[in-house]
Amino acid sequence: MRTPNARRALGATSALLLLPALFTGAMTGSAAAAPPTAPATAEHADTAPASAPATCGTARPITRKLPGGTTWTMCWRISGTKGLVLEKIAYQPKKEPKPITVLASAALAQVDVPYDSGSVEYNDLSDIGFGNTAVDIGPAECPGGAISSAYIPQQGQNVKALCVTTAPHGYAYRNDDYDAHGNAKRYTAQGSDLVVFSVSQLGWYEYVTQWNFSDDGTITAKVGATGDLSPSDYSGQGTGWPIGKGNHDRATSHYHSVFWRLNFDLDGSSRAKVEQYDTGKAGRGSGAAILKTTRTPVTKELAATSALRRWWRVVSTAGRNSDQHPRSWELVQQHSDHYDAHAYTSKDLYVTQYRACEQLAGGNSDPACAGRGTSVDKWVDGETLTHPVMWVNVGFHHIPRDEDQTPMPLHWQGFQLVPRDVTAMSPLTPDALAGNNGRGH
Repeated sequence: MRTPNARRALGATSALLLLPALFTGAMTGSAAAAPPTAPATAEHADTAPASAPATCGTARPITRKLPGGTTWTMCWRISGTKGLVLEKIAYQPKKEPKPITVLASAALAQVDVPYDSGSVEYNDLSDIGFGNTAVDIGPAECPGGAISSAYIPQQGQNVKALCVTTAPHGYAYRNDDYDAHGNAKRYTAQGSDLVVFSVSQLGWYEYVTQWNFSDDGTITAKVGATGDLSPSDYSGQGTGWPIGKGNHDRATSHYHSVFWRLNFDLDGSSRAKVEQYDTGKAGRGSGAAILKTTRTPVTKELAATSALRRWWRVVSTAGRNSDQHPRSWELVQQHSDHYDAHAYTSKDLYVTQYRACEQLAGGNSDPACAGRGTSVDKWVDGETLTHPVMWVNVGFHHIPRDEDQTPMPLHWQGFQLVPRDVTAMSPLTPDALAGNNGRGH
């Protein structure tokens, strides 16, 4: 249950999940704590789209050039409700003359946790807040990185709330080819990520809000849960999964529906297009089935579920790569068990027309949105999309196991934004292969 406990009287428990931990990145600027006079962040305040690098205002900057030559810049702040908020995110591959803006803002938008027993349900952001429950990050948790503090009004103190570090993520590429003289040549490199994360403690559970920014342009959003299974969730009445000796201490199963809100700023413009792609069978060829991919422009607000061979991308109206292809960012989703007992958690993706007051996917209480409902499903009402905001829902049904104790291994859930035609070739292409663009090579 989420009743206060000796570990943290402020919090309530929740069993969130996280994605794999790929670390990267380091932060510019002072790691000194923000003074108690630091202004509180308004939940309805998005930063205006602006070309990077841009001033961060009351937020603070992050800049990191990765070993492969890619530079990421952004601003960060801690919201009492959302926790870590990133703004003015821009990406500059080594051969691009200037930064390419991607997102005006990116943050969690709700974590809904209903229990299978039907006894309780929690909305961790609107009920408690990930920033309100931020905890100190120690040097061992941020290897080779920089830790920065933020003043948390709910706690009345500065908290070492942000880690920015850099870490390898394995192969960037491998290719057995030939050099300009016809000699056999192996081209291979290891990749790296900028990693930015914060940690919140809600009751017995500890949540990691993490963003990975890769040298190939991929953005990975993930949330992870660790800590302990709450003893108050145990039952000897035959419900849940037995994790104690014999048939006692059954831990109650529960859901985690994690939402993210993405406000795009592609090439410095909020006026983006959204497209849906579906691939289906269209007959039989001489050697295999014929598959046909169709593109559907998403011109009106959308509430959608994932399907086999279905994906979406957000397309820039302001920028093209050197091949004259429109730049875009593709949503790559992980497996998701969406929670179908609520309307708003029953979809995997929403795309809505921008409104500053629409900040949380559930439990949205901004007075400026009065009369529009408190959840994202209510906002999909057929409005034409000119400034699209994407809401990504990743659901996980957590059936506890013996191995979840103790401490509980991290559970991860999340998604990726992958560059599609942002650059004419891979941003990591070695100079010797730079001419291999299309069939011309």
